[in-house]
Amino acid sequence: MSDDYQIDIPPSFFAVFTDARQRLSEPIGVVRERYEVCEDLANHLVQHAQILHHVEVPSEDEILRRILAGLESPDAGVSAAEAQWIVRRLAELLGWACPPLGDESVA
Repeated sequence: MSDDYQIDIPPSFFAVFTDARQRLSEPIGVVRERYEVCEDLANHLVQHAQILHHVEVPSEDEILRRILAGLESPDAGVSAAEAQWIVRRLAELLGWACPPLGDESVA
């Protein structure tokens, strides 16, 4: 059976699902599905963050922290580690420096 998955998952996302022994804690299919959700969400949040930056909140750090707080709420549908990854990816997409986000061991 060949693996026809065409999307490259970055090591930073694999780290979200890797245990101390460097093994995936979830099946690869789950990791792929979660990556697609998280990457899509980060891309979707770009415009929202830009609007906040130009209209309400001048601090990039504050915007990213607010978005993280929203993503860490129980209704968000992502884990805390995924939320941190999404915010780091969002900062990367925006070209912003990412502030410390709590558990910095998840890169």
